[in-house]
Amino acid sequence: MKHVTIVVPEGNVNLSSITGTYEILSRANAYWQKLGNKSMMEIHIAGFVKELKMDGGFFSVNPLNIHEIQKTDLVIIPSIYYNENIIEQNTVLISWLRDQYKSGAEIASVCSGAFLLAATGLLEGRTCSTHWNVEADFRRLFPNVDLQIDKLITIEKGIYTNGGGYSFLNLIIFLVEKFFDRPTAIYCSKIFQIDIERSSQSPFHIFRTQKTHGDELISKAQNYIEENLAEKISFEDLAFKLATSRRNFDRRFIKATGNTPVEYLQRVKVEVAKSTLEEGRKSIFEVMLEVGYSDDKAFREVFKKITGLSPLDYKARFNKEAV
Repeated sequence: MKHVTIVVPEGNVNLSSITGTYEILSRANAYWQKLGNKSMMEIHIAGFVKELKMDGGFFSVNPLNIHEIQKTDLVIIPSIYYNENIIEQNTVLISWLRDQYKSGAEIASVCSGAFLLAATGLLEGRTCSTHWNVEADFRRLFPNVDLQIDKLITIEKGIYTNGGGYSFLNLIIFLVEKFFDRPTAIYCSKIFQIDIERSSQSPFHIFRTQKTHGDELISKAQNYIEENLAEKISFEDLAFKLATSRRNFDRRFIKATGNTPVEYLQRVKVEVAKSTLEEGRKSIFEVMLEVGYSDDKAFREVFKKITGLSPLDYKARFNKEAV
Protein backbone atom coordinates (compact mmCIF):
# COMPACT_ATOMS: atom_id res chain seq x y z
CA MET A 1 0.00 0.00 0.00
CA LYS A 2 1.21 3.51 -0.88
CA HIS A 3 1.08 6.21 1.78
CA VAL A 4 0.10 9.59 0.30
CA THR A 5 0.41 12.88 2.15
CA ILE A 6 -1.29 16.02 0.88
CA VAL A 7 0.50 18.78 2.77
CA VAL A 8 -1.14 21.99 4.02
CA PRO A 9 1.27 24.93 3.85
CA GLU A 10 0.90 28.08 5.89
CA GLY A 11 -0.37 31.11 4.01
CA ASN A 12 -3.00 31.56 1.33
CA VAL A 13 -3.66 28.12 -0.16
CA ASN A 14 -5.95 27.10 -3.01
CA LEU A 15 -8.52 24.88 -1.28
CA SER A 16 -9.71 23.17 -4.45
CA SER A 17 -6.26 21.70 -5.11
CA ILE A 18 -6.43 19.98 -1.70
CA THR A 19 -10.02 18.76 -1.87
CA GLY A 20 -9.84 17.90 -5.58
CA THR A 21 -6.69 15.85 -5.12
CA TYR A 22 -8.14 14.02 -2.14
CA GLU A 23 -11.41 13.30 -3.90
CA ILE A 24 -9.89 11.93 -7.12
CA LEU A 25 -7.34 9.72 -5.36
CA SER A 26 -10.01 8.43 -2.96
CA ARG A 27 -12.37 7.65 -5.85
CA ALA A 28 -9.57 5.84 -7.71
CA ASN A 29 -8.81 3.74 -4.63
CA ALA A 30 -12.50 2.90 -4.10
CA TYR A 31 -12.87 1.86 -7.76
CA TRP A 32 -9.71 -0.23 -7.50
CA GLN A 33 -11.13 -2.07 -4.50
CA LYS A 34 -14.51 -2.52 -6.18
CA LEU A 35 -12.70 -4.49 -8.89
CA GLY A 36 -11.58 -6.94 -6.21
CA ASN A 37 -8.14 -5.52 -5.46
CA LYS A 38 -6.70 -4.65 -2.06
CA SER A 39 -6.60 -0.99 -1.10
CA MET A 40 -3.77 0.74 -2.98
CA MET A 41 -3.58 4.04 -1.08
CA GLU A 42 -3.80 5.47 2.39
CA ILE A 43 -4.35 9.21 1.97
CA HIS A 44 -3.76 11.85 4.64
CA ILE A 45 -3.96 15.64 4.72
CA ALA A 46 -1.26 16.91 7.09
CA GLY A 47 0.66 20.01 8.03
CA PHE A 48 2.44 21.96 10.73
CA VAL A 49 -0.65 24.08 11.37
CA LYS A 50 -3.63 22.91 13.45
CA GLU A 51 -6.12 24.80 11.36
CA LEU A 52 -5.88 26.84 8.18
CA LYS A 53 -8.69 29.29 7.45
CA MET A 54 -9.15 30.31 3.84
CA ASP A 55 -11.25 32.63 1.69
CA GLY A 56 -12.14 35.06 4.44
CA GLY A 57 -12.86 32.30 6.93
CA PHE A 58 -15.60 30.66 4.87
CA PHE A 59 -13.53 27.46 4.65
CA SER A 60 -10.99 25.82 6.92
CA VAL A 61 -8.79 22.73 6.86
CA ASN A 62 -7.85 20.80 10.00
CA PRO A 63 -4.87 18.71 8.95
CA LEU A 64 -3.19 15.92 10.86
CA ASN A 65 -0.04 16.83 12.75
CA ILE A 66 2.64 16.11 10.17
CA HIS A 67 4.98 14.87 12.92
CA GLU A 68 2.73 11.81 13.17
CA ILE A 69 3.82 10.79 9.66
CA GLN A 70 7.17 9.05 9.97
CA LYS A 71 7.43 8.02 6.33
CA THR A 72 5.36 8.56 3.21
CA ASP A 73 5.61 7.37 -0.38
CA LEU A 74 4.11 10.34 -2.18
CA VAL A 75 3.87 13.97 -1.05
CA ILE A 76 1.55 16.37 -2.87
CA ILE A 77 2.03 20.13 -2.47
CA PRO A 78 -1.16 22.07 -3.26
CA SER A 79 -1.40 25.34 -5.11
CA ILE A 80 -0.56 28.49 -3.14
CA TYR A 81 -1.25 32.15 -3.83
CA TYR A 82 2.31 33.34 -4.18
CA ASN A 83 3.59 36.30 -2.21
CA GLU A 84 7.11 37.25 -1.13
CA ASN A 85 6.59 35.87 2.39
CA ILE A 86 5.27 32.42 1.52
CA ILE A 87 8.67 30.70 1.52
CA GLU A 88 9.70 32.22 4.84
CA GLN A 89 6.35 31.16 6.34
CA ASN A 90 7.03 27.54 5.38
CA THR A 91 10.72 26.97 6.17
CA VAL A 92 9.92 24.02 8.46
CA LEU A 93 7.68 22.40 5.83
CA ILE A 94 10.31 22.97 3.14
CA SER A 95 12.91 21.18 5.28
CA TRP A 96 10.45 18.33 5.87
CA LEU A 97 9.83 18.00 2.12
CA ARG A 98 13.55 17.77 1.46
CA ASP A 99 13.99 15.08 4.12
CA GLN A 100 11.07 13.04 2.78
CA TYR A 101 12.51 13.03 -0.74
CA LYS A 102 15.92 11.98 0.57
CA SER A 103 14.17 9.16 2.44
CA GLY A 104 12.66 7.83 -0.79
CA ALA A 105 9.36 9.69 -1.16
CA GLU A 106 8.21 11.08 -4.49
CA ILE A 107 6.93 14.66 -4.58
CA ALA A 108 4.32 16.33 -6.78
CA SER A 109 3.64 20.07 -6.78
CA VAL A 110 0.42 21.63 -7.97
CA CYS A 111 0.57 24.95 -9.85
CA SER A 112 2.42 27.59 -7.78
CA GLY A 113 3.15 25.01 -5.08
CA ALA A 114 6.30 24.70 -7.18
CA PHE A 115 7.71 27.67 -5.25
CA LEU A 116 7.84 25.58 -2.08
CA LEU A 117 9.26 22.61 -3.96
CA ALA A 118 11.95 24.75 -5.62
CA ALA A 119 12.85 26.26 -2.23
CA THR A 120 13.98 22.78 -1.11
CA GLY A 121 16.77 22.89 -3.71
CA LEU A 122 15.51 19.64 -5.25
CA LEU A 123 14.70 21.32 -8.56
CA GLU A 124 18.18 22.77 -9.16
CA GLY A 125 19.17 21.88 -12.74
CA ARG A 126 15.85 20.09 -13.29
CA THR A 127 12.75 20.90 -15.29
CA CYS A 128 9.64 22.33 -13.71
CA SER A 129 6.31 23.91 -14.62
CA THR A 130 4.03 26.30 -12.76
CA HIS A 131 1.32 28.84 -13.50
CA TRP A 132 2.29 31.17 -16.36
CA ASN A 133 1.11 34.14 -14.29
CA VAL A 134 3.97 33.75 -11.78
CA GLU A 135 6.66 32.98 -14.35
CA ALA A 136 8.67 36.17 -13.78
CA ASP A 137 8.77 35.75 -9.99
CA PHE A 138 9.74 32.09 -10.28
CA ARG A 139 12.58 32.77 -12.72
CA ARG A 140 13.87 35.58 -10.50
CA LEU A 141 13.91 33.42 -7.36
CA PHE A 142 15.10 30.18 -8.94
CA PRO A 143 17.33 31.00 -11.95
CA ASN A 144 18.94 27.54 -11.92
CA VAL A 145 15.65 25.70 -12.41
CA ASP A 146 14.74 24.84 -16.00
CA LEU A 147 11.24 26.36 -16.05
CA GLN A 148 9.18 25.05 -18.96
CA ILE A 149 6.10 27.19 -18.65
CA ASP A 150 4.22 25.62 -21.56
CA LYS A 151 4.39 22.10 -20.12
CA LEU A 152 1.31 20.78 -18.37
CA ILE A 153 3.30 18.14 -16.47
CA THR A 154 7.03 17.63 -15.93
CA ILE A 155 8.67 14.46 -14.60
CA GLU A 156 12.14 14.40 -13.01
CA LYS A 157 13.39 11.44 -10.95
CA GLY A 158 10.39 11.07 -8.69
CA ILE A 159 9.46 14.76 -8.83
CA TYR A 160 6.33 15.88 -10.67
CA THR A 161 5.15 19.43 -11.34
CA ASN A 162 2.27 20.87 -13.30
CA GLY A 163 0.99 24.10 -14.81
CA GLY A 164 -1.60 26.49 -13.50
CA GLY A 165 -5.10 26.57 -12.12
CA TYR A 166 -7.28 23.51 -12.50
CA SER A 167 -4.73 21.75 -14.68
CA PHE A 168 -3.81 19.99 -11.41
CA LEU A 169 -6.65 17.62 -12.33
CA ASN A 170 -4.50 16.32 -15.20
CA LEU A 171 -1.57 15.81 -12.84
CA ILE A 172 -3.70 13.77 -10.44
CA ILE A 173 -5.09 11.66 -13.30
CA PHE A 174 -1.47 11.07 -14.36
CA LEU A 175 -0.61 9.93 -10.82
CA VAL A 176 -3.65 7.65 -10.78
CA GLU A 177 -2.39 5.96 -13.93
CA LYS A 178 1.10 5.66 -12.47
CA PHE A 179 0.06 4.17 -9.11
CA PHE A 180 -3.03 2.22 -10.22
CA ASP A 181 -3.37 1.57 -13.96
CA ARG A 182 -4.63 3.08 -17.21
CA PRO A 183 -8.23 1.79 -16.92
CA THR A 184 -8.57 3.36 -13.46
CA ALA A 185 -7.24 6.66 -14.80
CA ILE A 186 -9.73 6.53 -17.68
CA TYR A 187 -12.54 5.77 -15.23
CA CYS A 188 -11.63 8.80 -13.11
CA SER A 189 -11.29 11.03 -16.18
CA LYS A 190 -14.83 10.07 -17.17
CA ILE A 191 -16.30 10.45 -13.68
CA PHE A 192 -14.71 13.89 -13.17
CA GLN A 193 -14.88 14.81 -16.89
CA ILE A 194 -11.18 15.59 -17.26
CA ASP A 195 -9.48 15.60 -20.66
CA ILE A 196 -6.95 12.83 -20.07
CA GLU A 197 -4.90 13.60 -23.19
CA ARG A 198 -4.32 17.31 -22.54
CA SER A 199 -0.57 17.97 -22.46
CA SER A 200 0.00 21.74 -22.69
CA GLN A 201 -1.13 24.93 -20.99
CA SER A 202 0.01 27.06 -23.94
CA PRO A 203 -3.50 27.83 -25.24
CA PHE A 204 -4.33 29.43 -21.88
CA HIS A 205 -1.17 31.52 -21.57
CA ILE A 206 -1.68 35.30 -21.59
CA PHE A 207 1.57 37.00 -22.56
CA ARG A 208 2.50 39.80 -20.16
CA THR A 209 4.71 42.49 -21.67
CA GLN A 210 7.48 42.60 -19.08
CA LYS A 211 7.96 46.25 -18.15
CA THR A 212 9.07 46.25 -14.54
CA HIS A 213 12.76 45.83 -15.38
CA GLY A 214 13.73 49.51 -15.07
CA ASP A 215 15.72 49.68 -18.34
CA GLU A 216 14.38 52.84 -20.02
CA LEU A 217 15.99 52.09 -23.37
CA ILE A 218 14.33 48.67 -23.56
CA SER A 219 11.00 50.16 -22.45
CA LYS A 220 11.21 52.52 -25.43
CA ALA A 221 11.96 49.57 -27.70
CA GLN A 222 8.97 47.64 -26.33
CA ASN A 223 6.66 50.60 -26.87
CA TYR A 224 7.92 50.98 -30.43
CA ILE A 225 7.32 47.29 -31.15
CA GLU A 226 3.80 47.36 -29.72
CA GLU A 227 2.85 50.52 -31.61
CA ASN A 228 4.15 49.25 -34.98
CA LEU A 229 2.99 45.65 -35.13
CA ALA A 230 1.72 45.91 -38.68
CA GLU A 231 5.06 47.27 -39.91
CA LYS A 232 8.20 45.37 -40.81
CA ILE A 233 10.54 46.12 -37.91
CA SER A 234 14.31 46.13 -38.38
CA PHE A 235 16.00 45.66 -35.02
CA GLU A 236 19.23 46.90 -36.55
CA ASP A 237 17.49 50.20 -37.36
CA LEU A 238 15.73 50.28 -33.99
CA ALA A 239 19.03 49.85 -32.13
CA PHE A 240 20.49 52.70 -34.22
CA LYS A 241 17.51 54.96 -33.35
CA LEU A 242 18.12 54.22 -29.69
CA ALA A 243 21.83 55.07 -30.05
CA THR A 244 23.18 51.66 -29.14
CA SER A 245 24.84 48.76 -30.93
CA ARG A 246 22.75 45.81 -32.08
CA ARG A 247 24.79 43.48 -29.86
CA ASN A 248 24.24 45.64 -26.77
CA PHE A 249 20.57 46.06 -27.67
CA ASP A 250 20.03 42.30 -27.86
CA ARG A 251 21.92 41.69 -24.62
CA ARG A 252 19.91 44.27 -22.68
CA PHE A 253 16.62 43.16 -24.23
CA ILE A 254 17.12 39.54 -23.18
CA LYS A 255 18.21 40.56 -19.69
CA ALA A 256 15.18 42.83 -19.25
CA THR A 257 12.41 40.69 -20.75
CA GLY A 258 13.67 37.11 -20.87
CA ASN A 259 13.02 37.07 -24.63
CA THR A 260 15.09 37.97 -27.67
CA PRO A 261 13.68 40.94 -29.62
CA VAL A 262 12.35 38.56 -32.30
CA GLU A 263 10.68 36.30 -29.71
CA TYR A 264 9.13 39.32 -28.01
CA LEU A 265 7.79 40.65 -31.31
CA GLN A 266 6.30 37.25 -32.15
CA ARG A 267 4.65 36.90 -28.74
CA VAL A 268 3.12 40.38 -28.88
CA LYS A 269 1.81 39.73 -32.40
CA VAL A 270 0.30 36.41 -31.36
CA GLU A 271 -1.25 37.90 -28.21
CA VAL A 272 -2.99 40.57 -30.29
CA ALA A 273 -4.06 37.93 -32.81
CA LYS A 274 -5.49 35.77 -30.02
CA SER A 275 -7.55 38.65 -28.64
CA THR A 276 -8.89 39.52 -32.09
CA LEU A 277 -9.79 35.90 -32.81
CA GLU A 278 -11.54 35.62 -29.44
CA GLU A 279 -13.62 38.79 -29.69
CA GLY A 280 -14.14 39.78 -33.30
CA ARG A 281 -15.64 38.58 -36.53
CA LYS A 282 -12.50 39.05 -38.60
CA SER A 283 -11.21 36.18 -40.67
CA ILE A 284 -7.89 34.56 -39.89
CA PHE A 285 -6.48 36.20 -43.04
CA GLU A 286 -7.56 39.66 -41.83
CA VAL A 287 -6.08 39.01 -38.39
CA MET A 288 -2.83 37.84 -39.94
CA LEU A 289 -2.48 41.08 -41.94
CA GLU A 290 -3.45 43.19 -38.93
CA VAL A 291 -0.49 41.90 -36.91
CA GLY A 292 1.99 42.32 -39.75
CA TYR A 293 2.22 38.89 -41.38
CA SER A 294 1.92 38.49 -45.15
CA ASP A 295 2.94 34.84 -45.27
CA ASP A 296 0.10 32.56 -44.16
CA LYS A 297 2.41 29.63 -43.48
CA ALA A 298 4.77 31.70 -41.30
CA PHE A 299 1.84 33.09 -39.30
CA ARG A 300 0.37 29.63 -38.69
CA GLU A 301 3.74 28.19 -37.66
CA VAL A 302 4.51 30.98 -35.17
CA PHE A 303 0.97 30.95 -33.78
CA LYS A 304 1.02 27.19 -33.21
CA LYS A 305 4.53 27.29 -31.73
CA ILE A 306 3.38 29.77 -29.08
CA THR A 307 -0.18 28.60 -28.36
CA GLY A 308 -0.02 24.91 -29.23
CA LEU A 309 -3.02 25.38 -31.57
CA SER A 310 -3.48 26.50 -35.14
CA PRO A 311 -5.27 29.87 -35.59
CA LEU A 312 -8.33 28.00 -36.88
CA ASP A 313 -8.41 25.64 -33.89
CA TYR A 314 -7.86 28.53 -31.48
CA LYS A 315 -10.75 30.48 -32.97
CA ALA A 316 -13.01 27.42 -32.81
CA ARG A 317 -12.20 26.93 -29.14
CA PHE A 318 -12.20 30.51 -27.82
CA ASN A 319 -14.19 32.76 -30.16
CA LYS A 320 -17.35 33.80 -28.29
CA GLU A 321 -19.57 33.48 -31.35
CA ALA A 322 -18.12 30.11 -32.34
CA VAL A 323 -18.58 28.84 -28.78
